[in-house]
Amino acid sequence: MDYPALTRRSVIIFSLACAAALALVALNEGLYWQAVETLDEQGDMSKTRLSLQRLQRSMLDAETSQRGYLLTGRSHYLSAYKQSLEKIEEAYRLLKHYYAQEPASLLLLERMRGEIDKKLTGLATAITSYDQGNQQAVYNHSLSAESMEQMDAISLMSNQLMVQELQSNEASRDYIYNTLKLSRVGVAAMSAAILFALFMYLRQVLRLDKVREKQRLAIQVERDGLEREVMQRTLRLTELTQHLETAREDERHRLARDLHDELGALLTSAKLDAARIKSRLAGIAPEALERLGHLVDTLNQGIALKRRIIEDLRPSSLSNLGLVQTLEILARDFADRSGIEVHCDLHPVQLQPSAELVVYRLMQEAITNIVKYAKAKQLWMRLTAEGQRVVVSVRDDGVGFDTNGETTSAYGLMGMRYRVEAEHGTMALRSAPGQGTLIQVELPQSGVALTEALA
Repeated sequence: MDYPALTRRSVIIFSLACAAALALVALNEGLYWQAVETLDEQGDMSKTRLSLQRLQRSMLDAETSQRGYLLTGRSHYLSAYKQSLEKIEEAYRLLKHYYAQEPASLLLLERMRGEIDKKLTGLATAITSYDQGNQQAVYNHSLSAESMEQMDAISLMSNQLMVQELQSNEASRDYIYNTLKLSRVGVAAMSAAILFALFMYLRQVLRLDKVREKQRLAIQVERDGLEREVMQRTLRLTELTQHLETAREDERHRLARDLHDELGALLTSAKLDAARIKSRLAGIAPEALERLGHLVDTLNQGIALKRRIIEDLRPSSLSNLGLVQTLEILARDFADRSGIEVHCDLHPVQLQPSAELVVYRLMQEAITNIVKYAKAKQLWMRLTAEGQRVVVSVRDDGVGFDTNGETTSAYGLMGMRYRVEAEHGTMALRSAPGQGTLIQVELPQSGVALTEALA
């Protein structure tokens, strides 16, 4: 399965879902503000209807107050008449402002204004005539058909404007219903689109999860295979190292035996022959005796060198004296040769012969590294038993080194580790620049080692 293609497809689906959500928000906002605007218009329509009703009522109040004044002459009727005139003017101003953008309605309002002015002029004339005492003029005006026609015309035009407002209100309400219906349909459609996109996105996510899981399992299988291969190769390297070390020890043993048997026999025979010749030449040739004496000394040095080489190749003291005495001899010889102070803490332990040889070679390798690299002044050698394990440690106060970096003694240390692991042991190395070096090995005792080998 193409993992990058799935990823790209998921990104596309997620982008479409985001676009649908934004479109839904935009549509909802647009319809919302249209509905708000329509509601505001309905509010203005309601105010307009109230203004028309107030205008009609004020006209009636003005006429009623005028007739009350004409009949009774009381001044409070005249005050009510004047208040009605003010209300008429206020209602007219509101209506004129509202119809400013509607020419037809504004024209009808102006016509109604003309009739209102005529009617108000008649009312004012009657009041003036009454104040002047002209009762006949007041009577004629009150009974005139023109006054009634003016009121009917005002009422008719006001009703026409009212009907227009009602019609506009109905249209606005229908528009709001349609807007809400469109919003409902749009929200439902967009929600369905978003849910579909979300479903597709989740589907892609599940597919991606499955792909990741398959890849993880494949990587895990590959990693397990690599780990098994590494373990097998490590085991083979350990076995190869053990084989090479065994072969090298066998070769050392053979070489030591040849040196002991053949070279030792030759040197001993030569020493005996020189001794016989020296005894026969006694008192005859002083110079020859001197030369023979020098030859015997040289043969003795050669025999001593042969013994030292044999001990280095295959320490006979290990099988004859034991591990503790052998390590003490090694420490004493090292101290004599190098001048480094050696501190020994050696206790008898139970180890297999091969493990004893590993401990001896470990000490030899550590001493070699100390001589070459450590620049130490003191050395501590420790051999003891702790429970079912034998602990061997070599510590110096030399320059130390960084265990994470490459060192010239890395292969020697690696060889030590393989030899220890071949004996079912563990090896730890601790060092730091300027803080010396500690090599610590733990090996199973002879009975435990046999049990682990059988297991």
